Amino acid sequence: MTLTVRAAVPEDAATIVRFITELAIYERAEHEMKADESMIRDTLFGDQPHAHALIAEHNDQPIGLAVYFFNYSTWLGHRGLYVEDVFVTASARGQGAGLALMKALAAIAIDNGCPRFDWQVLDWNQPAIDFYDAIGAEPRREWLSYRLEGEALRQFAQSGAARHD
Repeated sequence: MTLTVRAAVPEDAATIVRFITELAIYERAEHEMKADESMIRDTLFGDQPHAHALIAEHNDQPIGLAVYFFNYSTWLGHRGLYVEDVFVTASARGQGAGLALMKALAAIAIDNGCPRFDWQVLDWNQPAIDFYDAIGAEPRREWLSYRLEGEALRQFAQSGAARHD
């Protein structure tokens, strides 16, 4: 078995969309998936990429994806690496692709001076939780995730709240 991890390229856009769609289905949120190939090409490979992606391959066939971006910790005074998605297609799970992707992300974090990298996992995704525990990651149970989106976001932005110019 030849398992490799490489940086995604623009020609991977269709594969990335396919993996994101599979992930959305797995996470029971397919209705939230809006990204298409054009959006992926623009946001991952355009003039000002917003994020980066890795592709895991088995015998040159894509089997997994990791999408990440750099954030910043005021407490550490350093940037960090945030993993938006890690996904391995169902037929390839258990073959080491997830571990290879996480190790590649750890190396990217180290190479970029990031003292940590973070991600989220759904509380019902026990296989992922078990995997993350096994690699030495620690859950951050004291933090709650919040989101403002859609109409609530638009209304809040237009509500006379403080603006920046």
